[in-house]
Amino acid sequence: MIKKVLTIIGIVAAAGCGVSKDDFAAAQRDAAQNKQKYDEESAKRATLEKQTADLQQQTQAQQKQLDELSATSKKLEAEKGELQAKSAQYEQLNTALQKEIAEGQVELTELRGKMTVKLKDKVLFSSGSASLNKKGKAALDAVANAFKDLKGKNVVVAGYTDDVRIGSKSGFADNWALSAERAVTVVRYLQEKGVPPSMLGAAGFSEYRPIAPNNSAANRSQNRRIEIALTAADYQPPVVEAAAKQ
Repeated sequence: MIKKVLTIIGIVAAAGCGVSKDDFAAAQRDAAQNKQKYDEESAKRATLEKQTADLQQQTQAQQKQLDELSATSKKLEAEKGELQAKSAQYEQLNTALQKEIAEGQVELTELRGKMTVKLKDKVLFSSGSASLNKKGKAALDAVANAFKDLKGKNVVVAGYTDDVRIGSKSGFADNWALSAERAVTVVRYLQEKGVPPSMLGAAGFSEYRPIAPNNSAANRSQNRRIEIALTAADYQPPVVEAAAKQ
């Protein structure tokens, strides 16, 4: 009796739900297919997101390279401009010293804002002497005219010799004394011609900074020289006014 009642209840419950086994199985298949499609789409989406992220990363890396190349290009252009640019002082000296430059007695260079006038010793001085000759004064007049109105610059005059020992009749103890005295002579002359003394300096290097081996007369001639360097002033000493006299 009880078994019969349960059977009737099961039949009624099945009839009440209205779902057959075939419908339930079909629903399960649909659910499984939908899940598979969902998983496949999720996998595709993850792949696309990774590809997009990789592409963005590559784009950023390429942009960084382009920025670096652009910065390098600008830097090279600026350096090229510095190398090619010639200051007004350079052009003035180049014009004034054309004859001496053509004869190989004077060399004029300008690089990165530093201009150097290189003069062979015989242009300025007699052998073993620190007294300026007429030709030397004319060359220095052109230098002074180009430099005298400058502001915020240093003009350093350096004297150099070859390695031949100076004779005792010259009045100089050695090449140190000769190179230093020649540099000071040039500085004093530039000052007399209007170059502010506050921007002038002198140095003697004797025989110890040759630009060619001292193994021939031609090379020793290159080493006997005066170099006048114009650079931006990197140091300005403080100006202290003298105390008023009581």
